[in-house]
Amino acid sequence: MNLFLDIPVAIWIAGIVAIYMAWSIGANDVANAMGTSVGSGALTIWAAILVAGIFEFSGAFLAGGHVTDTVRKGMLDMDLMSNDQLIWGMLAALTSAGTLLLVATRFGLPISTTHSIVGAIVGFGAVSIGPEAVKWGKIWSIVASWVTSPLISGTLAYGIFQLTRSLILDRKDPLARVRQVGPFFFFYVFFIIGLVTLFKGLKHVDIDPSIQESLLYSLGLGLFGALIGTVLLRRAQAGKKDPGQRFSQTERVFVVLQILTACAVAFAHGSNDVANAIGPLAAIVGAVNEGATGVVSSKSPVEPWMLAIGGIGIAVGLATWGYKVMETVGKKITELTPSRGFAAELAAATTIVIASRMGIPVSTTHTLVGAVLGVGLARGIGAVDLRVVATIVASWVSTLPLAAGLAIFFYYFFKGVLS
Repeated sequence: MNLFLDIPVAIWIAGIVAIYMAWSIGANDVANAMGTSVGSGALTIWAAILVAGIFEFSGAFLAGGHVTDTVRKGMLDMDLMSNDQLIWGMLAALTSAGTLLLVATRFGLPISTTHSIVGAIVGFGAVSIGPEAVKWGKIWSIVASWVTSPLISGTLAYGIFQLTRSLILDRKDPLARVRQVGPFFFFYVFFIIGLVTLFKGLKHVDIDPSIQESLLYSLGLGLFGALIGTVLLRRAQAGKKDPGQRFSQTERVFVVLQILTACAVAFAHGSNDVANAIGPLAAIVGAVNEGATGVVSSKSPVEPWMLAIGGIGIAVGLATWGYKVMETVGKKITELTPSRGFAAELAAATTIVIASRMGIPVSTTHTLVGAVLGVGLARGIGAVDLRVVATIVASWVSTLPLAAGLAIFFYYFFKGVLS
């Protein structure tokens, strides 16, 4: 009991708001991986929640990292900040970003978790240190990602679906055709799964292969996937004479591919976005422990209990409110089938791989929404609900200023409570 009583109040509060933030991440961001699977009917909502919960938690706990940036994305000049300012500010950032995500989830709006926490950090930094402490160039790169993320993924999704349609779906015997070209799809899906896992899912741990090694490992995984696909597709061919049955069997192939890709995205998302909850927590713990020295470190160690808090919070969030944003992404933008959902999910994963290696700042949320939009546009502008799209884009634009405003309020609140 004495051990718990000896823990400073700031760390207790930080642990609670970190769980709150992780819960909000799970509630809003589960759609990044599973929204298309639910919308296409590949998975029920509860099956998606179960699968996403396993892979999001695994990514967060197993590959969430042992060290994190004290200030996410290097948004502030650490030399100008005191320990007390860091503690009050990070508590404010967690609370404001979590609240903004919670409100967005209530209305089924998919917004960027990273942009929420970055906006909050900019807000408290501007009032605690001054506007000169904010690295505004990074803000503009984030603003640019509102265009680059959906544009890249939307273009890829459009191309992947058009290719799928011309090679398979529009053919006289789609099942016979998918048996011929399906192994290539399996190869590419497993290849991308390998790259997503190595580039994004494991980048926070000590597994850091070179680009050449990553490509080689992923190539081997892709060949293994092609072999699996060949075996599965031979079984799917047997005994299917009716044209309707052949088409449903064809779509069933894309169900498998879509779920596999979604699992990889969920693992990578858990390993990356858990830092938005535990990064500030680790910074607060480090600042409390280093309070006597007055030195603010640019990196903070992450303890296993922090990763567990983040992983559990994300899993609980998607189990409680995750369905709201999944319905928006999977059903309200455009109508999805397994083949369309597969194209969107694969395009999002491919965009994540390309952006991570080229250093392009992209949001997983924006990437997936853009991919779904691209699949919809492949069927014509009338297949997309433009009102839903306009509402989503408006929520993206307002994320940074709203998060900053909330953070300013909570900064002074925590400053008054803990001073």
